[in-house]
Amino acid sequence: MTPQLGKTLVLLGLAVAALGSFLWLGGGSLLSWFGRLPGDIRVERPGFRLYAPIVSMLLISLLLSGIMWLVRRLS
Repeated sequence: MTPQLGKTLVLLGLAVAALGSFLWLGGGSLLSWFGRLPGDIRVERPGFRLYAPIVSMLLISLLLSGIMWLVRRLS
């Protein structure tokens, strides 16, 4: 194992803890738009419900890719 991996895991853990604290303290209302973006598929019928948050997951992927790029660039 390398010290680089340790730094990355610590930074990732701090980011998850910060996000969890933000949501726990009531910041979730700021993210009420998330999951309702244009391109997210929602089908509701009697006895059947389908929800595919395609655009929301693309947004998360871009965000996490940017964060990982920044972590690699700074370390």
